[in-house]
Amino acid sequence: MIAIAVAFAIACFGLGLLMNLWRIVKGPNSADRILALDTMVINVIALLVLYGIRNGTEMYFEAAMLVAMVGFVSTVAYCRFVLRGDIIE
Repeated sequence: MIAIAVAFAIACFGLGLLMNLWRIVKGPNSADRILALDTMVINVIALLVLYGIRNGTEMYFEAAMLVAMVGFVSTVAYCRFVLRGDIIE
C-alpha cells in the first residue's frame, strides 16, 4: 500500500514541477519567476525524499539536504540581484 502512495506522490510532485516550469517560461514578471523557481526547489526536495523512501536508502535524504541549502542561497541571491542589481556589496 505504501508503494502505491509513494508512486502517486511522485506523480503529483512531477506534475507540480511541470507547472512550475510553465510559470518560469510564461511568468509575467520576475517575482513570479522567482517564486516558481523556489517552489520548484521545494518540489525537487520532496521528490528526492520520496525516492529515498521508495528505494530504502539514505543517500537521497542527504542529497535533499544539499539541494535545500543550495536552493535557499540561490533564491536569496536571485532576489538580491533583482532588487539591487548586484549580489555582493
